[in-house]
Parts: sequence; structure tokens; C-alpha cells
Amino acid sequence: MSFIEFLTQNLGHVLPILVAGALGLAIILERITLLYSFYSLKNIDGFYEDLTQKITHGKMSEAIQRCDQESRVPLCQVVKSGLCRAHLPEVMIEDGLRIATHQAQSLVQKRIGYLATIANVSTLLGLFGTILGLIHSFEAVGHADAQQKSALLSAGISTAMNATLLGLGVAIPCMIAYSFLVNRANQLTSQIEDASLKTMDLLKQRFYSTVDSPTEDRKIA
Repeated sequence: MSFIEFLTQNLGHVLPILVAGALGLAIILERITLLYSFYSLKNIDGFYEDLTQKITHGKMSEAIQRCDQESRVPLCQVVKSGLCRAHLPEVMIEDGLRIATHQAQSLVQKRIGYLATIANVSTLLGLFGTILGLIHSFEAVGHADAQQKSALLSAGISTAMNATLLGLGVAIPCMIAYSFLVNRANQLTSQIEDASLKTMDLLKQRFYSTVDSPTEDRKIA
């Protein structure tokens, strides 16, 4: 039995595996596009340098506009949330950064966990097809003539093995993609947490330098 014949003759338990594979492929393509392209800041060091200069010189509106230029990057959304609260007390700035960080991390990690579930379910569906094929094979052999037993047995075993092959063919790529995507999501999550800390640090530096400057002027006078 060829693989195409297996697909057409066993569509009942093949279709769920194919649907799971299509869903996994859609998630993989969507997450790769976002995590490696849209959610990634190309020159993160340059971004922080530009931001530091604007904040230290009191150009808060320009710093916010700089974040708006990368509005689709979660890291920049976190920084912007802190800058927009720069006029508020420190506790409220920290709360805003904490909320924005949580939202950004959820955005980065979204739907990745489904790949592990799809891989496990595909493996189990393949195993289900294997057991089903063996059951049908032995039932057919039990009621078949001696001349047909060999052909029916081989056809049943072929169905069982093809079911296993199809299940693993979906599960293995999903698990590999899951590992890469989790690693990338962890990198972006770490960058988001660093962005929150750096934003708070920059705002504190700006605040205390502003507070201290009149004292220094008086000493000089």
C-alpha cells in the first residue's frame, strides 16, 4: 500500500493529524515572522544611546516619538509606557512598567505552547491509527481464506506503520520549532525586562540630576 492510498483509504483518522499539522505550520510561520522580524529591534544599543541623550537633555517628547518609530516592537512599547509616566511619582512609574512588561511578555510568548500540545496530540493520533490498523488487520485475517491472509496482514501492518509515520511527521517538526521559538521568546523576554530596568534607571538619573542642579548652583554662587 502506497502512502497516497493510505491517506485516501483511512481519511477518518488521518484527517485530524493533517488538521493538527496545518495548525502547527500556521503557528510556526506566524511566530517566526513576529519573533525574528517584527518583534526584534535591530540596533538595540543605538536605540538606548539615542534614548539616553534625549532623556538627559529633557527631550521627553522626542524620546517618546523615537519609541513610536518602533511601535510594533514590545520592548519599545515598554519603554514608552515608562516615559509617558515620567511626570508621575516613582511608584506609579514602576507600576506602569510592570504592567507593560507583563503585557509585552505575554505577546512574545503567545501561542508557542500550542506547538508542544500539537506534537503530543499528533503522536497519540498516529498511535491510535496504528492500533486501529492492527485491529482491522487481525480481524480480517481471522475471517479470511488461507490464501488472502498474507495480503490482508501485510496491508494492515502497512496501514499501522503509515499512521505512525504521519503522526511523527507532524510531531517532530513541531517539537523542533517549539524549541527554537521558546529560545527566541526567552531572549526577547530578557530584553524586555532589561528595557524596563534601564528605563526606570534613566528616569531616576534625570530626576535626581534635576533636583540636585539648583543646589549646585547655589554652592557655586
